[in-house]
Amino acid sequence: MEFGIFDALRIVGALGFFIYGMKVMSEGIQNVAGDKMRNILGAMTSNRFMGMLTGVLITALVQSSSATTVMVVSFVNAGLLSLVQSIGVIMGANIGTTVTSWLITLLGLGKFSVAAISLPIIAIGFPMMFAKNVKWKYWSEVIIGFAILFMGLSELKSAMPDLKSNPEALSFVQDLTEMGYIAIPITVLIGTLLTIVVQSSSAAMAITLIMVNQGWIPLEIACAIVLGENIGTTVTANLAAMIGNVHAKRAARAHFIFNVFGVFWMLLAFPYFVDLIKAIMTSSVGDWLVSKIQGENSFNTISLSLFHTLFNIINVFVLIWFVNFIKDVVIKFVPSRGKEDEESHLEYMGDGIISSVQEAVEKVRGFGYIVGDMNKFIEGMLNAQNQEERDKNYNKISKYEQRTDELKVEIANYLTKLSESGTFTSQSVEIKELLSIIDDLERVADIYLRIAKAVKKMFAKNIELTQSQINDLNKMCELIKQSIEIMNKNLGQEDFSQVQKDEASNIENSINHLRKQLRKQNIKAIDASEYSLKSGMFFYDMIFSFELLANHVYNVTNDLAEDGIMD
Repeated sequence: MEFGIFDALRIVGALGFFIYGMKVMSEGIQNVAGDKMRNILGAMTSNRFMGMLTGVLITALVQSSSATTVMVVSFVNAGLLSLVQSIGVIMGANIGTTVTSWLITLLGLGKFSVAAISLPIIAIGFPMMFAKNVKWKYWSEVIIGFAILFMGLSELKSAMPDLKSNPEALSFVQDLTEMGYIAIPITVLIGTLLTIVVQSSSAAMAITLIMVNQGWIPLEIACAIVLGENIGTTVTANLAAMIGNVHAKRAARAHFIFNVFGVFWMLLAFPYFVDLIKAIMTSSVGDWLVSKIQGENSFNTISLSLFHTLFNIINVFVLIWFVNFIKDVVIKFVPSRGKEDEESHLEYMGDGIISSVQEAVEKVRGFGYIVGDMNKFIEGMLNAQNQEERDKNYNKISKYEQRTDELKVEIANYLTKLSESGTFTSQSVEIKELLSIIDDLERVADIYLRIAKAVKKMFAKNIELTQSQINDLNKMCELIKQSIEIMNKNLGQEDFSQVQKDEASNIENSINHLRKQLRKQNIKAIDASEYSLKSGMFFYDMIFSFELLANHVYNVTNDLAEDGIMD
């Protein structure tokens, strides 16, 4: 029986069914977990070993090493993870992804297959899609995606043509096998290309498992293809890193170097390692596994999953001691192109776990600290002893204000893309409030620049302030400093629903009271000719600007308290 176009389309369709099921399940898990996984990533990367365990945990949970590695790249790009921390997580992702091959082997290619009960599973998940509780909807995605995944796997298995009916394919496999060891690097390349084409190492692994299960390829060739898949899976993260800064590119290259080096040493030990796998499989442990699964050609499918797992575990435990060396290598191969390339940026690199509202929150927190520094520079201008010192502080304010403009656009674009992706519909209120917060913070920076320009203009026109006026402005600056500190403390809360605005409200009232008091004093001082009208007008404009600035600072805390962002 000839293998025709219809048969090829059937295989592609079955593969698409499998990949779609995995995508739905993975995104469902990510939505169920929310930002917990991203919080885990931030908290559990204190050293290379904790980072490795984090990578194992997250990848095993979301069933996608690509999702984990791209998330890591985006975190490095945003300045939330260091290069060394990212390498540990990426190493762990390589171990975590082996769980997929065991799921396919145990639940898809054994005597019992989940595909047999896929429709009842979908029947359980389907009503949950219409639940009012968004968490139930996410769980429906997990359940339905899980069922579709194994339905696709079953279809892929049945769509794979019988080798005996296709002598041309059999001849190709025999020719490849007869080439001896040289066939191994060739099939490594085939595995790499296969993964790049299907854009999923899990899908490539499923194809390889089915091919070895159906007897299309011997175990040795299948193992070599798996090595190639380890290289091919690094392409996704490297593509994502193209829009990132130098640190993101380095993290992606570290993934590539780590996987390529692992394949290199395995090629040297390949015949002996495959013999080790066969020895394990012919032992009592192997006999027990085969007897439990009882699937067609279970020996080879279990052997391949075991090879995949042991290779990645050994590779991690060999190279985890050389994390700093890998870091030095990627820094050398990916040099910085300047200060701008070093700066952390927030870039939307895809949906699901790889991007999150939490990343934007971290950037907003940094935004708050920039605003706090600007208050210090205004005080520096007011109390400067000479023109040089005054100009130095003015230049800092101007530079910081420019950075806040860039930061606002960066965060706003990121949040807009998150909103448009449809993955974060349950967090639409949080996204809206974060957009409001960055607008307030950017207005604060604008007002600081306006005040700085006014001070510069005042001294250029030789308008002098009395020491009493400067002291009063310093009092206002001190209150605003306290207001910003409270704002930053609230922004730093892990759970914004716990934000209390009483403290911020008290400071806001103090600022309003001081503004009214200074306004009355200013009118009396002008009437008493204690200082010139120009000096008095400038002083009042300063007080008015400070109060307007304080209102925007208070708005940030008010938004946090009213809406409980990230609650």
